[in-house]
Amino acid sequence: MKKHLYKHKIKLSILTVLLVWYALCLPDKLFDVPYSTVIESKDGRLLDAHIARDEQWRFPAVDSVPYRYKQSLLQYEDAHFYDHPGFNPVSIAKAMVDNISAGKVVRGGSTITQQVIRLSRKQERKYYEKFIELIWATRLELRLSKEEIIELYASHAPYGGNVIGLDMAAWRYFGRKPHELSWAESATLAVLPNAPGLVYPGKRESLLKEKRDQVLLKLKEENIISETDYELAISENVPIHDFRVPQLAPHLLQRANKEYGTQKLRTSIDYEMQETVNRIVRNHHNILKQNGVNNLAMLVLDVQTQTVAAYVGNAPTTREHSKDVDIITAPRSTGSVLKPFLYAAMLDDGELLPHSLVKDTPTIIDGFSTENYDKRYTGAIPASQALSRSLNVPAVLMLREHTVPRFYNKLQQLKLSHLNRGAGTYGLSLIIGGGESSLWDMSRAYLGMAKTLELYTENSSQYDPEIMNRLSYLDSDSAFAKAEQKSTSEQINWSLEPSIYGAGSIYHTFEAMKKVNRPQGEEIWHFFNPDREIAWKTGTSFGNRDAWAIGVTPKYVIGVWTGNADGEGRAQMTGIDSAAPVLFDLFNRLPTQQWFAPPYDDMIEVQTCEQSGYLATPLCESINQYIPAVGEKFDSCPYHKTVHLDATRTYQVNADCEPASQIVTQPWFSLPPVMSYYYARSNPSYRTLPDYREDCIPASEDVMRFIMPKHNTTITLTKNVDGELNSAIFEIAHKKNDVEVFWYMDNEFLGATKNFHEIAIEGKKGKRLITAVDEDGNDTKIYVVFE
Repeated sequence: MKKHLYKHKIKLSILTVLLVWYALCLPDKLFDVPYSTVIESKDGRLLDAHIARDEQWRFPAVDSVPYRYKQSLLQYEDAHFYDHPGFNPVSIAKAMVDNISAGKVVRGGSTITQQVIRLSRKQERKYYEKFIELIWATRLELRLSKEEIIELYASHAPYGGNVIGLDMAAWRYFGRKPHELSWAESATLAVLPNAPGLVYPGKRESLLKEKRDQVLLKLKEENIISETDYELAISENVPIHDFRVPQLAPHLLQRANKEYGTQKLRTSIDYEMQETVNRIVRNHHNILKQNGVNNLAMLVLDVQTQTVAAYVGNAPTTREHSKDVDIITAPRSTGSVLKPFLYAAMLDDGELLPHSLVKDTPTIIDGFSTENYDKRYTGAIPASQALSRSLNVPAVLMLREHTVPRFYNKLQQLKLSHLNRGAGTYGLSLIIGGGESSLWDMSRAYLGMAKTLELYTENSSQYDPEIMNRLSYLDSDSAFAKAEQKSTSEQINWSLEPSIYGAGSIYHTFEAMKKVNRPQGEEIWHFFNPDREIAWKTGTSFGNRDAWAIGVTPKYVIGVWTGNADGEGRAQMTGIDSAAPVLFDLFNRLPTQQWFAPPYDDMIEVQTCEQSGYLATPLCESINQYIPAVGEKFDSCPYHKTVHLDATRTYQVNADCEPASQIVTQPWFSLPPVMSYYYARSNPSYRTLPDYREDCIPASEDVMRFIMPKHNTTITLTKNVDGELNSAIFEIAHKKNDVEVFWYMDNEFLGATKNFHEIAIEGKKGKRLITAVDEDGNDTKIYVVFE
């Protein structure tokens, strides 16, 4: 044996080299070409696609070839495909004889496998190249199955123009997926790669039909289709025009391409919902742009599946107005849309009851001044109404009590990724638009609350600790989605502790949001259906640069943003006027459904004061109310107290000036002076405490107090258009309605006021003492600094 091997060592060496070359000749990746990014709806319909980098419409490789197309292809190109090892000697011999007889190439003898090799190599068609194709074809047959080879062919064959691959061809010429094509349509696509130049919309239909009908005839002769199918098929017309790739979700396509590259992705998008949202956005953009508002984004989330049902990243505006910018992912000033999160956080921590009174008076805190949108104040207002009316002053005071760091940490739990500069950077302005977030993050946060409430009632009062990590725009059955998130309740590691808020706090937050004030203007009342139960919140950023509206139902979370991508504000653009009509235009088209069930396991029934909303005391009229369970540690009502009156109940008295037998004792709802001053204006039924009788006034009685500004406030002197210094407004609250008050700056008399104690003072630079003295000699003083 050794001698024999040695004798033929050269031949063996050559043979070994040839075998190694044969084993390694075929590249690991046969087609190194760019593909289009393609996104489909959850039911598999084409939403949008990007052309490949080489300007070819080449969809990612198919994973199956439809039966009708496969049979048409085999009968036209390679009837013995399943019998040969990659080449067909008989076909090659016949082709050579015919070509030699004709003196030119009139037919080819290539198998489908050889054509796959030719498509991948893209070399000039010479005899040497044909030999290489034959060798590679046999090697490919050893690597892949017959079905995989057909899939490669169908994915990379040319179908005319810049259309590559079966998927794109089926859409371009018939507007459908390959599996939905008829026998005639499948046969048409089977003949195109052999002569892709045949297809021009409106031209050469007769030649294309002739070739197609030849394939259909062979299918009938081979008993693959019946006589009836054949007659019906040949009666169909060939394509005379092409279908353009739909552009239903261009910004989602852009995002998918960035995050997943050139893939065909099955998304969670509801096709009909996406079409509807596109129409709504287009219609409202036509209205808004008349006011100089050029951009609009809308996001619809499915609460049940925690997926995206519709995604419109921008209005169909112009390139000049940044039409390609995906507003859904862009950070924008939040306006008031964070307020429900603060309300829920304070309920969750037992710092608030759903309807407990919160302060609403002019406020300056450490130089930070805020005011309500309409510059009106109620003195005291139920926390739920402060949220539904989106009042700034109560929100700022509530945040001061809750503290900014704690609220900031809660926002991190809610995955508001753009709020990332630390609590100290934002301060109290965080609650009224001092930070930025995206429509995606904001809608996801509301989705997390809605899903938490739904799961709590459905899963034995338990919480999903990963609730904020589950939002996706991919279909839950797709490979990507399964790799990224858990999708079934069996996979959730349930917890008895909430991951964001307790169910009771969320429920009461949504209840307050259902009562958001509807817009005042008659021209937009028709957008709002009072019969629908929707928790919603609007927001407007400083300078009217951003308008928000976010709505929640047990089925959907819908987020809307309107504005200008370049940050230019518009005076008439507010959340209620610009964004809310868009929100309700969609909500009003959706079917109504039952509201969230109350999560009684996370609530407790208590008695609360009807007027104050605090835990009841014997001094107030009480009502039964379900509150978050942690709320039982909240304060008892501080505003109901016992007062002592004379026999006529006209004045307050005490034992020093009135016999005990003549004193009438009764409970009284009374607010502190500044709160009382504004509360009485907005609540006509409110009764202020009677004055003390002149002989009974306690020495420590506080009868008057500054409302604004506060002690040690710094006031900047500004000038008007005429160059004159603007005045600063000073205001006090007085326990008596008709008393006269005299005003002084240092020792200079400024004037007197009666009934409403408000005065404009022209300041002088420096530290000044402002004094108010009433006609009974009571006074109050503050220092301010004018600069």
